[in-house]
Amino acid sequence: MDLTTDYLGLKLKHPVVLSASPMTKTIDGVRRVRDAGVSAIVLHSLFEEQLEHETLELDYLTTQGTNSFAEALSYFPEPDNYFLGPDEYLNHIRKAKETVDIPIIASLNGFTSGGWVDIAKQIEEAGADALELNIYYLATDPERPGSEVERNTVDVLKNVKAKVKIPVAVKLGPYFSNVANIARQMEQGGANGLVLFNRFYQPDFDLDELEVNPHVDLSQSVAMRVPLRWIAILYGRIKTDLAVTSGVHSGSDVIKCMLAGANCAMMCSALYQNGLDHIQTVLIDIRRWMEEKEYESITQMRGAMSQKSVAEPAAFERANYMKTLQSFKPLV
Repeated sequence: MDLTTDYLGLKLKHPVVLSASPMTKTIDGVRRVRDAGVSAIVLHSLFEEQLEHETLELDYLTTQGTNSFAEALSYFPEPDNYFLGPDEYLNHIRKAKETVDIPIIASLNGFTSGGWVDIAKQIEEAGADALELNIYYLATDPERPGSEVERNTVDVLKNVKAKVKIPVAVKLGPYFSNVANIARQMEQGGANGLVLFNRFYQPDFDLDELEVNPHVDLSQSVAMRVPLRWIAILYGRIKTDLAVTSGVHSGSDVIKCMLAGANCAMMCSALYQNGLDHIQTVLIDIRRWMEEKEYESITQMRGAMSQKSVAEPAAFERANYMKTLQSFKPLV
């Protein structure tokens, strides 16, 4: 039985990948998730805001007093000649590559087309096997049209692709007016893969202190239905690789991702809830199901239940909405 899969040109021993999370902020964490059996690791994200803050701070420190004496004018090199981003992240990539023998995928999180994308080249040079670009943005300006948001998203991808040769996957949100179209734009912009979907962590209200608090809820399997649907719709329509993230908790969930057409399934919350040993449970369940259904490989089952493969393609569209409503029976 062959569980291997290809993602971003990388050969993975099975489709279970660790999604970006604090689990890998230390090299010991990287080692532990490798030992637990994941096929690849997406490192925790480096944020645009981190890079901008460090750039501004360094600019302040290096320009104070530059006019006080002549030598100071040439004491520091021009900004283009030295790296302004966090060295710690790059060193972490290098150490991770030295420590484990599975693919290491770096993660950049941001939205603007500014200079923060310059670090993509340093990430490549540090040894990352691929880069996941998490384009996380909540449009709140009523004067900003959706077309501008889409254009900016594509521009960020193009700017990064212009700097690196390693594969680049784009992690998108589900709130575009036409997910299929933005997926096609990503393909045309050079994306090697799409990760569907990133999660917008929602704020909550503290009624005692009357404050707005950030709130993180671990995902549940039901959260997988939105990316599952879109993977199934996109499979065979675009050439980029596809990955499901959010809501992948069990062997059954991973199987559904493969049947929809995904190249891999990214897991995080399930490991926080069940421990790293859960990875082996997931793999056992996948093998058992494949044996029962007489599938010999992941490649054989990929896309078997995508929109283009099922007998009723409309089940992924409005017809599914009508059918669900008609079949629902209230308890009272």
